[in-house]
Amino acid sequence: MVEARRRFPPAAIVALFALMALAMSLSNLAARLPASLWFDVLTAPDTDDIRQMLARYSFAPRLATSLMCGAALGLAGALLQMALRNPLASPTTLGITGGANLALALAMLWAPGLLAYGREWTAMAGGLIAALVVLALSWRRRLSPLTVVLAGMVVSLYCGALAAMLVLFNTHYLAGLFIWGGGSLSQQDWSIASFLAPRLAIAAIPAALLVRPLTLLALDDDHARSLGLGVPAVRLLTLGLAIALTAFVVGTVGVIGFIGLAAPALINVAGARRIGERLVWSALMGASLLWLTDQCVLRLAGALGEMVPTGAVTALFGSPLLLWLLPRLKLTLLAAPSLSESVMRRTRRPLLLLGALAVLLLGVLALSITVGQGLDGWRISLSADLANLLPWRLPRALAALAAGMMLACAGSVLQRMTGNPMASPEVLGVSSGAALGLILAMFALPEASGGGQVAAATVGAFAALLAILALGRLDRGTPERMLLAGIALGAMFDALVTALLASGDPRAAQLLNWMTGSTYAVGTSEAGVALLATILAVLGLPLLARWLDLVPLGTAVASALGLPPRRSRTVLLAVTAGLTAVSTLVIGPLTFVGLMAPHLARHLGLRRALPELAGAALVGGILMVAADWLGRTMAFPWQIPAGLAATFIGCPALMWLLARRQSR
Repeated sequence: MVEARRRFPPAAIVALFALMALAMSLSNLAARLPASLWFDVLTAPDTDDIRQMLARYSFAPRLATSLMCGAALGLAGALLQMALRNPLASPTTLGITGGANLALALAMLWAPGLLAYGREWTAMAGGLIAALVVLALSWRRRLSPLTVVLAGMVVSLYCGALAAMLVLFNTHYLAGLFIWGGGSLSQQDWSIASFLAPRLAIAAIPAALLVRPLTLLALDDDHARSLGLGVPAVRLLTLGLAIALTAFVVGTVGVIGFIGLAAPALINVAGARRIGERLVWSALMGASLLWLTDQCVLRLAGALGEMVPTGAVTALFGSPLLLWLLPRLKLTLLAAPSLSESVMRRTRRPLLLLGALAVLLLGVLALSITVGQGLDGWRISLSADLANLLPWRLPRALAALAAGMMLACAGSVLQRMTGNPMASPEVLGVSSGAALGLILAMFALPEASGGGQVAAATVGAFAALLAILALGRLDRGTPERMLLAGIALGAMFDALVTALLASGDPRAAQLLNWMTGSTYAVGTSEAGVALLATILAVLGLPLLARWLDLVPLGTAVASALGLPPRRSRTVLLAVTAGLTAVSTLVIGPLTFVGLMAPHLARHLGLRRALPELAGAALVGGILMVAADWLGRTMAFPWQIPAGLAATFIGCPALMWLLARRQSR
């Protein structure tokens, strides 16, 4: 919900964006075609004039497609938020777009015949499956916003990891999938616009019929049932319509992020209250936003404008917009889980448990070094064979170990510092901030040393943390607000990477390999630096233990017990930023260890700060070393990057934890 401030009503905001988009469109068209020929293009274009042909069959259908796709996504986001009573719901945060994109990739590889019936059906099936998984994981929590978004993030990351693996293993077939998946609006005729127009017109009919049921659904479930509303049926029908609208867009132009989240948020800020009003204005706002973004892409990118995916750039524009909206959104606090909620029991012998985890870690490390596949199949390498393989295997295993332990420690510190069990470097955008700093250093300072890259990544992570926590203070650090900030920062990073890949810069391919968490290029020196940083972090854990025990008690209580608020906050921020920066530099930003390892440690019964940190570090090390080993061996001679393999291990484990928590 939002505060009712109608200084800028929905009509004024939509008109503002539409006028800016119209002015940009006229400017772009004038740069391509003299104004004296515009009428001829509409009525009787000269087929010998390439300018008129491009205006009629490229520029005009692109504009129409941007309007229809934006309206579909804006309406889909509004429907999802109303059906789930969740201001964070959107096709992106619920995993619908990720599932649709993965389904299209699978169909392209193994069932291309399905695409002959229409890509939208394949995309719809993928989006529906992803949405059903999210609902199944959060249903017993009565679709609590935090639980729904956490489940959506898990499903999105899992689908994204699978799609990335398919691209890596089938580059010759799916070379353009990554860029196309960024949401390309480039057009060569009116076929896509003609495809979308009747389908969106038909979808508008059930949307209009759902206005009254959604008005009743805005009440709590008991009141809605007492008025004769079939709550599950209405909710499922609304979700189905939103998934269909999203599938139409993904199936035709690819994934376009942020419109489904930003458009309804802007309309809420404008003070729209009635359901019909919110649906109509959300659709119009989505159309205006995407129209303006696409015209800005054409204007700023010049000749590359036809190649740069507009869907990626929507996040570059939409992220600052969402960050601007955060102080103006009054989010409803619903069932935010506490840190203790995920604890099934408290172990009486933490040292024994930590010892067992340490032994398991040593066993996994020994397995990673000695066991592998070769041309003769599986073999255990000992003595002389091991000496030859050690320079290749040991640095990778140690780098994965160090990255996993550092990410796990950073996640534990963040969760205790914010009181938010969903906090982690990956979810809150801290890893994305570190990656952004590294990318800027890579492209602006190509000769930067390893120390310079670490410094740039640390500055990026620290800036992301400060931004998120500053926004969180505006609403006393509520998880919803911090999640939105993390989503915005993460989307900005993904958009920048996609735009760089589309630019054709040769460094972009190296960036894609690094993003997936590859340890291919890790040598002895890099592994040594990462391991040294990990040792220093582990040795420093006892110094932070008392602070981390007191921080969850609140500022007033912690201060009364002798905790220096500013100093402790600064030190914890610096430690988290440093750990995230070094681990991101080694393994990339695409892992889930920082979120999952602390949960697993608490699930084992480690509740005090120091045992939890130590347990999370050991669990994170085990996961990453196992992921690196599995990535090297399971698909031999192909190799799955450690970050992707960790996602394959971590996401099912986190889904299991979510299901266990709900069954209690």
